[in-house]
Amino acid sequence: MPRIDDYIKAVELGKKELKDKNPKRIAGLSGAEFEADSDGNAMLTLSFLNKNVSITWPDLEFAFKESGEEVPIQEQVLLLHYLNGSKGSRVTGQWIAYQEVPDGRFYLDAFLRRAKIPMVQGFGNQPELLVKLAADAYGARPLDQGDISVVVQAFPMVPVALILWKGDEEFPPEGTILFDRNISDILSAEDIAWLGGMIIYPLLGMAKGQG
Repeated sequence: MPRIDDYIKAVELGKKELKDKNPKRIAGLSGAEFEADSDGNAMLTLSFLNKNVSITWPDLEFAFKESGEEVPIQEQVLLLHYLNGSKGSRVTGQWIAYQEVPDGRFYLDAFLRRAKIPMVQGFGNQPELLVKLAADAYGARPLDQGDISVVVQAFPMVPVALILWKGDEEFPPEGTILFDRNISDILSAEDIAWLGGMIIYPLLGMAKGQG
């Protein structure tokens, strides 16, 4: 499990890589909105899990635009990796499993523990609740996969599909989480595993609140 020092170091490295890049170009590559004031200071607004994150330039401070609150450090790491990894790769419409991303097999156990298994355990017997809560939390849209499924737009260029199959007398419920093929060009396997958990755990918390 990463320590807070690991996240601090990752943020420092991510900011060092990003700060010398052209913010207008980064906005175009990542799907963020770009603004600049008369003094030449820039700000990007990036959609992340249905929230707008403002990123000032060149000091690279991350805050939720609506509340002004600082973005949690683990999420800052993922945002930095997304911005640094965005090189204009667009959504392909082709879904792939986690194992198909580079190094996905190496991190598969972590991905299963953080994302897929909790999703199936939490929503396998109540898949309609997953649809409702994902729509409430992330503005998720329906998808025609499995017995029930939705697409969560994690970043502008990163859709994530949450898919469930209902169980019966013979088989327990099953599920999977798929990614657009372009994610391999943007995020590492480790980042994708963290992203899966960031999507699923808030939904599980919301489900407990309805219990």
